[in-house]
Amino acid sequence: MRNRLLVVLSFLLVLVACKKDEYKDYFEGGTAPTLKATTTGSTTLVQANASQPFLNLTWTNPNYRFTTGISSQDVNYVLQIDTVGANFTSPSKQEVAIAKELGTAFTVKDFNTILTKMNLMENMPHKLEMRVKSTLGNGTVPLLSNVVSLTVTPYLDVAVPLPTNGNLWIVGDATKNGWDNPLKVPYDVTQKFTKVSNTLYELVVDMPGGGNYKILQDNGNWATQYHMLTGGTWEAGEFEKKDSDPGFPGPPSAGTYKITVNFKTGKYSVVKQ
Repeated sequence: MRNRLLVVLSFLLVLVACKKDEYKDYFEGGTAPTLKATTTGSTTLVQANASQPFLNLTWTNPNYRFTTGISSQDVNYVLQIDTVGANFTSPSKQEVAIAKELGTAFTVKDFNTILTKMNLMENMPHKLEMRVKSTLGNGTVPLLSNVVSLTVTPYLDVAVPLPTNGNLWIVGDATKNGWDNPLKVPYDVTQKFTKVSNTLYELVVDMPGGGNYKILQDNGNWATQYHMLTGGTWEAGEFEKKDSDPGFPGPPSAGTYKITVNFKTGKYSVVKQ
């Protein structure tokens, strides 16, 4: 009798547990954030005022709701900035991650840096759009705010310090010169970049395939080099001024390639010709 009672109790516990497992918490909705800006209209950024406040943005809580009530999960926000007409789809769109907070602020330099990364021409007005995307802590259930417009004229700034004397050379075993520094003749000429503008340099060069290279601003001086930031590929990535590894990886196959180095954005690209 006792054993039969234990069997019955065990069956009831399993039945209750199964019913409990069937309960699900369903998403019932939320309210898209409402974005407000302290600065509107047209503004010209001035480098002399770099440290001064420029823009404050605030937005409302989306109040994600589930069947059990308001969500207790953290809400994360991303501020998206793009040019008017691009509908937040352009390759130069910038996103600023803001965890949990219902607002953020930018100095003149902060915002000018964003426009620099967008590769927008300095000393010219640019029509911008901004919006906030909210998600739950696990990255789900995105909600988009209203769009706020702003016209801003940036000043010239660079992500990476410019070459002191306006010169650049490529050196390494991804080139015909190899790692000899100073570069041998004729590579001191054929592996020298052309200065397209104050912030843009280009080089069309034959490369043997494989290997690595560095970019020098003083032929013969390793201490003035630029190197690739971790995460880059032979085709594209970011770089900085530093006597350090890693080098830029050479293209996998031999051929003629165009290397573009943009100090304004801090990015490089390599395209086979």
